[in-house]
Amino acid sequence: QLQLVESGGGLVQPGGSLRLACAASGFTLDDYAMSWFRQAPGKEREGVSCISARGGFIAYADSVKGRFTISRDNAKNTVYLQINNLKPEDTAVYYCAADKRHVPWTNIMCNMRTGTYDYWGQGTQVTVSS
Repeated sequence: QLQLVESGGGLVQPGGSLRLACAASGFTLDDYAMSWFRQAPGKEREGVSCISARGGFIAYADSVKGRFTISRDNAKNTVYLQINNLKPEDTAVYYCAADKRHVPWTNIMCNMRTGTYDYWGQGTQVTVSS
């Protein structure tokens, strides 16, 4: 009933680009801070980027700054992650997540702690290899 679905992953060569999308169904995202996480085999899930509900605050992990761009279109109930200059180290399953419970803080802020988020997608695989 409440669902997030990621798409846009795939196999790409180093230096390539992908645009991931996370579409919500069963609820609207306008009150939700949103975040992207990733998890590589044998590694902990890590936060990549987050965006506040109103879009005014954005944060990135140091490893992706300058290469990844998060955005949202609340009218389309979708959040995006543009990934440029992909590196093999970016290979992971990418998940989106939504935080509703911390309203109204989420109107203007977000974080990348896994425990913050209420709803999670199933993930989309990004593989960077030559």
